[in-house]
Amino acid sequence: MIEILKIFFSVPFLLYSCYSDLNSRRVSNKVWKYMLASGSGFVFYEILTDGLSYLMPLLLSGVLVFTAVYLLFQFGAFGGGDAKGLIVLSILFPSYPVFSFSEKIYPLLGVPQIGLFTFTVLGNALLMTILVPLGMFGYNLLHFSPEMIKNPLYMFIGYRTEISSLKYKKHLGLLEKFELDESGSLKKTFSRTGLNFDADQKPELEEYLKKGLIEKDIWVTPGLPFMLSITAGFITAVVFGDLIFYAVMRLIVN
Repeated sequence: MIEILKIFFSVPFLLYSCYSDLNSRRVSNKVWKYMLASGSGFVFYEILTDGLSYLMPLLLSGVLVFTAVYLLFQFGAFGGGDAKGLIVLSILFPSYPVFSFSEKIYPLLGVPQIGLFTFTVLGNALLMTILVPLGMFGYNLLHFSPEMIKNPLYMFIGYRTEISSLKYKKHLGLLEKFELDESGSLKKTFSRTGLNFDADQKPELEEYLKKGLIEKDIWVTPGLPFMLSITAGFITAVVFGDLIFYAVMRLIVN
């Protein structure tokens, strides 16, 4: 019963973090402070009822997840808000939540051998993120233009948009860096992570367009809110289980 309560308790915080991440591409530290403070009652209750058998998984989950998330954050895999959200989940769910509902046992695919719930959430989130390039490629096929043939790989990570429309859009990055050389020719180089920019502070784009150095459409890449993936990873972990572990086991068995 307590597992179901913890799940229903966590979902509103995760949904709000998704809203905040979509709107501003950041999640306030207050969200995770409130979640941890108000959810500490669950932690104290389970310490009192289960004692040492609960404390050991709590310490293991907290230390391992904090270490892994900190390293990933340092490598720029995701933002600080995402990292803190995962750490809070590791404290609230030191063991994999198993519960029964409507005569079914959840997660439906069973508990993975490495039963650290937060790692499953992160793994599922990364799997969801991998699907994004496929969706981006499909979008580009629906809005195909001959210019896309010049950079087919860009179709998986960005899309083309008019320079004049940039001032109406937010959370975009340039996929190419534009630099004038000494001869006055424009050099374009690929930017792997997408250059952050404010269209109002980049008049050179329109200047390059006027001079005929670039086309009216340029490649941009959207800043993806990873909290959406984490929330989707949380829900799939609760309902189905570890999707990556299950897929690997299916391949081995077959």
